[in-house]
Amino acid sequence: MTWDVSALAEAERADFAVLLKSLALPQWQAPSLCAGWTVRDVVAHLLSYEELGPAEVVRRFARGRLRLSGANAIGLAECANQDSRQLVDLLDRSVRPRGLTTAFGSRIALLDGMVHQQDVRRPLGLPRDIPADRLIPALNFARFAPPIHARSRIRGLRLIATDVDWTAGRGPDVHGRGEALLMAMAGRRGVTPELEGPGVPLLHSRIGG
Repeated sequence: MTWDVSALAEAERADFAVLLKSLALPQWQAPSLCAGWTVRDVVAHLLSYEELGPAEVVRRFARGRLRLSGANAIGLAECANQDSRQLVDLLDRSVRPRGLTTAFGSRIALLDGMVHQQDVRRPLGLPRDIPADRLIPALNFARFAPPIHARSRIRGLRLIATDVDWTAGRGPDVHGRGEALLMAMAGRRGVTPELEGPGVPLLHSRIGG
């Protein structure tokens, strides 16, 4: 099947914007699934590359010593003075992916938006059903996406989604909802109890926590 990934990323961001507009200020200040980051920090990070041109991206990575974590920290610091309303306004202007997130046919925008939306929703107790036509291409890309580093976590395992038509890999089975598999691939702690199969202990040990 062929997907219009740019359109899917745009739909994912539009849904994220709807969620953010519904949050009260204490929810913006609540911890997310990203260690040390609040909900506000996650949103700021998601948008921190959106208005950068190629030369500005290069300069940010140079300042971050060519490490993604360093570049992310710089981007977050540069957004430190933006409040929740300003961030929502920026997301509204950025529903159509721009800049760095359009890489890999906008798959970075789709995956980043989906994972970070779940980073916000899960600790706030706000579940949702992700449309299969968005979830499947996100799962496919997550296996190889440079920012996710999933290969070492899922090597030698067979992942099987129980709610969408998706299977990948070889080895002991790990099965569960596609969203839980995605978040486990992204290294999010606390997700593996939602999964089943003989491969779960190995996956849990690789994630840690």
